[in-house]
Amino acid sequence: MTHTHPEPEVRFERTGHLGRIILNRPRAINALTATMVSLIADTLDAWEHDDGVATVLLSGAGERGLCAGGDIVAIYRDAANGGADSARFWAEEYRLNARISSYPKPYVALMDGIVLGGGVGISAHARHRVVTERTKVGMPETGIGFIPDVGGTYLLSRAPGELGTHAALTAGTLTGPDAVLMGLADIYVDSGRLQDLAAALAEKPVQEVLDAFAQEVPPAPLAAARPWIDDCYGHDDVETIVDALHRAGTADANQAAGVVLSKSPSALKVTLESLRRARALPDLESVLEQEYRVSLNALAAPDFAEGVRAQVIDKDRSPQWRPATLAEVRQADVHAYFEAPQGRPGLWENHPLTSQEQR
Repeated sequence: MTHTHPEPEVRFERTGHLGRIILNRPRAINALTATMVSLIADTLDAWEHDDGVATVLLSGAGERGLCAGGDIVAIYRDAANGGADSARFWAEEYRLNARISSYPKPYVALMDGIVLGGGVGISAHARHRVVTERTKVGMPETGIGFIPDVGGTYLLSRAPGELGTHAALTAGTLTGPDAVLMGLADIYVDSGRLQDLAAALAEKPVQEVLDAFAQEVPPAPLAAARPWIDDCYGHDDVETIVDALHRAGTADANQAAGVVLSKSPSALKVTLESLRRARALPDLESVLEQEYRVSLNALAAPDFAEGVRAQVIDKDRSPQWRPATLAEVRQADVHAYFEAPQGRPGLWENHPLTSQEQR
């Protein structure tokens, strides 16, 4: 009688002086589970003090991408039971995002293929971020009645001009060159060369390898759209942004207005407020603290469950948002998302602030 052992959700491999983290749920485009987050955090802790590991490399198994985000169906089911598991998952996940940002050894993320939501959180905060011609990066949260998290509002609020506001409100996907333009990535390499890059990282210093493999970044599609994006998204309320997009006089701006209006009105308003507040916060840790409060409050609001139902469960793509229009979303309701939920400890309570510890 043969026993088949289930494949681990994350594979950890050592080659030369390279420690490899390989997300290993290819059927789910390596969507993150609580177990995966915990395993990665524990391994980073161990490798930090292991002289045999000089460089850490993150990649995803399969052909489709690095990571499609968190397991939103599990979060959807948990929301109906009070959301305690999701609160724990997010706390661990956001702390991992901060840990990656301040990791003392070179951490290289291969952002090949699909990189969405939680996938951005474990890659775009890395010291070295590699994109390819297949890269599709995005924060799709407003389409499911949620708000960008995993430090996404930190990254997008610091992108040039209003490119981050455009990406957050439309929930659109970005090419590799767009990701470089926006500060979400650094290096462009053809996907066919990633295996050789990984092999070289096992033997040589990280900067030497990246310098040797880096290619000229192709033109970013969003670069040409900067004038109307900066002009239209520079406002601090969503209605004015949509009005400006309609009046911009370009087909792309008009199309963007339609895309924005298809998203959850509540999520749009909270997302814009999150971006503006994140821009004024001093560091990633304080933004993650804000995102943690917003995520917990969003979990209890009706639009998240409805968005997941429409996009993932029933797949009818016809969410019934509540409230249904931007005009019906009250400013007091938006501000309530930023309040600490009762009975939930803060993200950094009983946990050290990773990067601030090392400053």
